Amino acid sequence: MALHFELVTPARLVRSDDVFMVVVPGTEGEEGVLEGHAPYMTTMKDGVLKIYKSEGAQPEEIKVQGGFAEVSENGLTVLAEHVD
Repeated sequence: MALHFELVTPARLVRSDDVFMVVVPGTEGEEGVLEGHAPYMTTMKDGVLKIYKSEGAQPEEIKVQGGFAEVSENGLTVLAEHVD
């Protein structure tokens, strides 16, 4: 099973992929999201998204600035103000 993940900025769709897990830099702390996570929405602080393609894999890191993360039945959508 995989988590559908999308990373979007105001300018473009940066990434759309099925992954194992994403760690989001939430304003209340880092939050790991796996397939089947309960729905929620959070604001993000400037930080690093950690994307794990498979269980036990080394994470791919993407720097983000601000924004929101939303988990729904469709997966995880990250709406970042800016991506480096």
